[in-house]
Amino acid sequence: MKENICTIPVNEIFEVNDGCPICRMRNIIEAKYIDYITGPAMMEPDIRIETNRAGFCERHYGMMLTSGRARLPVALTLESHLIDVREKLLAKKPDKKTLDAIQTLENSCFVCEYIEPHLTRYIETICLSYRDDAEFRRLYEGQPYICLSHYRMLVQNGKKPLGREYDRFVEITRNLTRRYADSLQNDIAAFRDAFDYKNAGKPLAPEARTSIERTIEYLTARPCGDKSESGQ
Repeated sequence: MKENICTIPVNEIFEVNDGCPICRMRNIIEAKYIDYITGPAMMEPDIRIETNRAGFCERHYGMMLTSGRARLPVALTLESHLIDVREKLLAKKPDKKTLDAIQTLENSCFVCEYIEPHLTRYIETICLSYRDDAEFRRLYEGQPYICLSHYRMLVQNGKKPLGREYDRFVEITRNLTRRYADSLQNDIAAFRDAFDYKNAGKPLAPEARTSIERTIEYLTARPCGDKSESGQ
């Protein structure tokens, strides 16, 4: 697979102040792979071997169907995958090896396998940019928040590329993640209090109305109920 399929200008991601920047980056990588796999790549023998092996998760099957492309590429990919499943997993009486292979397939996905390695490489780029570029540091520190999952990834992968800047980076990142958690907790509490009879008839602030969905997105790195949208 061509390595330049997921080339993303990191600064452009951080120039947008809307939600978690790593989620935005992940969404772009994800959408690029969906576009790739439902386009000419479906005819590439090496890609077909990989999609036969890994299949796709429910989310990415959904994205393939709602990508705006014709359904034929999805049908061709499914046909090839079904042939592989029938020949390798259903051709004989099941044994432990076969059942283990089915379980492995249940938990694998061609797109998921590519997202995390690409995202890890971009996180290294983010850390190097933070270390060396004062303007990027300003953009990073001005983000609304970092979601919990990507806070973990940044802290785990940042020590080597950041060097002496690591402690500062961790504290800034923790503050971004913690500060938003604090605001979510306040908004959730306001939503809860709205059900107290003493507050009957009082208007509910917009932040409280959306507090449940925003908290789920913060905790899971996915919008509430999001199965097939690209998130861009």
